[in-house]
Amino acid sequence: MPDLADLAPSTKPNVETYALFLYERFRMHSPLPLFTARTSPILCVPDAFDCNPRSDVDMTTSPFILSSGGPDDDGDAGLAVATKPKTKRPPMYKVLLLNDDFTPMEFVVMVLERFFGLNHSQAFELMLTVHKKGLAVAGVFSYEIAETKVTQVMQLAREHQHPLQCTMEKE
Repeated sequence: MPDLADLAPSTKPNVETYALFLYERFRMHSPLPLFTARTSPILCVPDAFDCNPRSDVDMTTSPFILSSGGPDDDGDAGLAVATKPKTKRPPMYKVLLLNDDFTPMEFVVMVLERFFGLNHSQAFELMLTVHKKGLAVAGVFSYEIAETKVTQVMQLAREHQHPLQCTMEKE
């Protein structure tokens, strides 16, 4: 790798050449690793190669900035490291059991135990809430899981010829 002083004065090194030059220089002369987990260096390469860190750059998302600083450079810097996208939590849905006068209480308790993972006392208490208030929330789930639970409850109720109604609504 040639030294920058060896380049002809009319030859202006490009960004890649300068970055490679700095890497080789630090690698050969530095007894410690270049970067640790705690450091986030900035490599800013303006027109005359004077390194001035940019204060408008968030170092948690872009640790390396390469900019040529030439006449056609619009000031936008290219990112050398991709950022990790933030994921949103899925919307949650309430699964509701509706009261009717014909479905046996024991069947409702069995449904709550089988499909919603409640123990016998919790299922009995929730069944009484459905009976007294007309409806109760059996659980809160993501859309696909709530839809599956509603389908399972309705299918089992139809198989046993009970008019039990189960619905879901957005929380």
